[in-house]
Amino acid sequence: MLSALLFSSVSFAATYSVSDSEELKALLAESRRGDSILLRAGIYPGQFEIHHGITLAGEKGAVIDAQGRGSAIIIFASDVTIKNLEIQNWGADLYERDSAILIQDFANRARVESNRLTGGGFGVCAENSANITVSDNIISGDPERYKLDRGDGIYLKRVESPVIEGNQIFHVRDGVYIEEGKRSLVIDNRFSEQQYGIHYMYSKHDEAYGNEAMNVDGGYALMSSEDINLYRNRVSGAREFGVLLNMTHNSNVSANRVSEAHNPQGKVELGNEGKGIFVYGALDNEIKHNLFTTSDIGIYMAMGGEGNLVYGNHFVNNRTQVKYVGDQLLEWSNDNRGNYWSGYMGWDSNRDGIADNSYRPNDGLDKLFWLYPEAGFLMNSPVVALLRWVQSQFEFTEPNGIVDSFPLISADMEL
Repeated sequence: MLSALLFSSVSFAATYSVSDSEELKALLAESRRGDSILLRAGIYPGQFEIHHGITLAGEKGAVIDAQGRGSAIIIFASDVTIKNLEIQNWGADLYERDSAILIQDFANRARVESNRLTGGGFGVCAENSANITVSDNIISGDPERYKLDRGDGIYLKRVESPVIEGNQIFHVRDGVYIEEGKRSLVIDNRFSEQQYGIHYMYSKHDEAYGNEAMNVDGGYALMSSEDINLYRNRVSGAREFGVLLNMTHNSNVSANRVSEAHNPQGKVELGNEGKGIFVYGALDNEIKHNLFTTSDIGIYMAMGGEGNLVYGNHFVNNRTQVKYVGDQLLEWSNDNRGNYWSGYMGWDSNRDGIADNSYRPNDGLDKLFWLYPEAGFLMNSPVVALLRWVQSQFEFTEPNGIVDSFPLISADMEL
């Protein structure tokens, strides 16, 4: 039964309640900007379109079921709010952008709040819009589907100034995918069982903090982007990396915590071990005050990743602390502050927290073992120990590798 209550004779905004799909479709067509529609508990099969700036909300037990095809809700207007709904069983055609909630071009200021979304395609999908808020939702994909065939939990393309906050996202492709966007804010979300938690592509001026990714392929992937501020996030149990900087510039990676990045099938000769942070062809970034611990590799740098500041980090109990594939000698300190390296036994005669001697976490011999892993059994032999000592005393060739001239003595410093 359809009922209406006028809130204000000035605004003519009304609140309606509905109990079946036909009533809902009729009201969506007839409602005006500012109206609210409340779905009573029950199943609402079908696909629904919103052409006015309304609020669509549900009582506990209100479920929209798209019956396995298309998008459940398509938004064509600005200032639409979707909240307190359960949406399920929408389509899985990623080319057609099948979604629980599909936000069309120029439908600005949409709000998607406190919903539960379960389906095979995208959870929330938006292109060419601005000021979208997606908060406090639970978004679940199809765990039976191959990971790269799933939709993203939240897919944003050319969306300006979105806010993504407090969501739980699992069994999707990427938790939050941002392409060609600007000024996104992604905070306090939880990601698990997916490719990447947050995935930036060709994006600018973004910020992410307070997020947590667990049991993912990668935590936070910054690809071909710039001016990303990634700080105070956590990653545990990643298979490929905690943080990836791939062709990304002028960004800040600070105060993040990455633990147990491990690839069970990883091989030294393939370079596919689990990495706390992987820097590939990225320049002019600051990597500071992070904790990289108990991973296959603490930091892996390759292919033009030399032009970055690396300082104040803690590299703790990684199987390999540093893997640098390059021919330069890189200084990893800034303003007389280096990094903390577990396993480095240095002296601090003046008790300023800085070791008296510089530290070389890897050198030419390390690179030799990476290139020829079959010789790894010699790594701890007396002969190699002698060669390392000779190399440290006499440079016969142009030096290369990593040097930290001001290594931190205490694990408590800088964090």
